[in-house]
Amino acid sequence: MPRVGMNPSRGKFTDYKPARVTAAVLVHIPHFEGYYEHRMQVLKVCLGSLMEHTDLPFDLLVFDNGSCGEVRQYLNHLLGAGEIQYLIHSDINVGKIGAFQILFRAAPGEVVAYADDDIFFYPGWLQAHLRVLDAFPCVGMVTGCAVRTLFNEERISRNLEFAASNPEARLERGRFIEDDWMRDWAESYGRDFEAVQEETESVEDLIIEFQGLRAFAMANHNQFVAPKEAILACLPKEWSGRLMGEMDQLDVAVNHAGYLRLATEQRTTQHLGNLVSPGMAARLGIALQTTSEGTYRSGSARRWRRRFLRSRPVRWFLLGLYSRLFDLLNPQ
Repeated sequence: MPRVGMNPSRGKFTDYKPARVTAAVLVHIPHFEGYYEHRMQVLKVCLGSLMEHTDLPFDLLVFDNGSCGEVRQYLNHLLGAGEIQYLIHSDINVGKIGAFQILFRAAPGEVVAYADDDIFFYPGWLQAHLRVLDAFPCVGMVTGCAVRTLFNEERISRNLEFAASNPEARLERGRFIEDDWMRDWAESYGRDFEAVQEETESVEDLIIEFQGLRAFAMANHNQFVAPKEAILACLPKEWSGRLMGEMDQLDVAVNHAGYLRLATEQRTTQHLGNLVSPGMAARLGIALQTTSEGTYRSGSARRWRRRFLRSRPVRWFLLGLYSRLFDLLNPQ
């Protein structure tokens, strides 16, 4: 049978250009037993808050690291609804650092806003991150919530050097992190808040002020905004095969490469852990009843229009119409 018609994409161009920021979320929920019993709920809160509370243009890239069928189906639904722009499924768990090797190379934006799948995003989180990223020189990571346990020198020595050598920078020492932040952090990791307070009693919080902007002198690898090339330059050169680990080494590598690792002065993101407790949900204003479409629904006309055009009946109708028109314009 001879070829029918001409490929309609030949000679045409797309006006699509990647957004400056690619929001990249790593998902791994292999089943719903034990540790993972409530992880679907956490995932929906994570993605829902990201989509609802991000006002700047961004593309959403999700890397599914060997999740179960129900999670894959949920992510496919979000892709079909236009909520996710790029979705990568791995049929096996390639490990977290292995997923970084794939995810950061696949991200089309020059800036990657990375998060594990158990992070809550507050309104205005991305603007706050980008203000720090754009104001300070040679930034490698910006996190949305300072944690007192992460002011260890091997990860922040570049911050201290910058504050000491730059006449426009000023280093402040004290106790600036609010107790509520540390209480929520301890809860999300299943730790006793009073024990954490006792362990960190002698730790000083460090803030760098530069050109009128203040940022904590630390970052966290479970959520950060970073120039893509900075992270790619600091990833391991060889594939390790480890399912977990090597993230602390990434922090150290970014620091040793001469990049600043900072956090927004106000809390703009929060670690949830593997369960959203009723108390945490109340503090965050989360309604835990979810649907297959996610926890949050947006009223924006653009999002509803995108969902309408991507709904299955509408797509079938439009594709059928397209096929009829193609046959009419390219008769055999």
